[in-house]
Amino acid sequence: MPRGCELDAWAGRSFVSAVGFQFLDTRVRGLPIPFHRNFEEVNLRFYVRRKCEGEWRRGVVFVKELVPRRAIAWVARSVYGENYVALPMRHSVQLAAGGGTSSASYEWRPGGAWEGLSVRFSGEPKLSAEDSEHAFITEHYWGYAGGAGRATLEYRVEHPRWRVWDTSAAELRCDVRALYGAEFAEALAGPPSTAFVAEGSAVIVRRGVVCSP
Repeated sequence: MPRGCELDAWAGRSFVSAVGFQFLDTRVRGLPIPFHRNFEEVNLRFYVRRKCEGEWRRGVVFVKELVPRRAIAWVARSVYGENYVALPMRHSVQLAAGGGTSSASYEWRPGGAWEGLSVRFSGEPKLSAEDSEHAFITEHYWGYAGGAGRATLEYRVEHPRWRVWDTSAAELRCDVRALYGAEFAEALAGPPSTAFVAEGSAVIVRRGVVCSP
């Protein structure tokens, strides 16, 4: 837990989430990096809040982030202090016409076998109620990195509210203990309390600043 942060909760519960998505037309400090603009990421995160200037800032802390190229991992570790790891990755997104059943999957290969997360969904996306679990998961607009003996780095994440699809099936297939640590094995062993697909949008991740103690 980064210093100055505490666990955030919705309806008395705290959450850990496995999230897969695509970076598209990525730029670092406004500059495109050749051959590193479009790529997958899968991350494990939990949700925190930090009080600043009398107001609560709701944010996320990343346990580990998987990307397909070592240069991407190096830049992210250097700029944001995050735990990025490079592994072979692939994804598939199949959108059905007319509101039929669609699917999405993100996979990575830590050794000889592919692991991954996958979902099936249908219908049309819609905005979630502001007090819903979906909104709680998607509407954390700060990122925090740090830990024991480290200063807390805080950065702002800017994007509009996203429309979401509910899923009819969701699965995480991986060796949780090997990838994330034994402390997450129980939480990720069963079916998720919620699973959804977000429409996505342009996103701005501001440069991090070191928080005062």
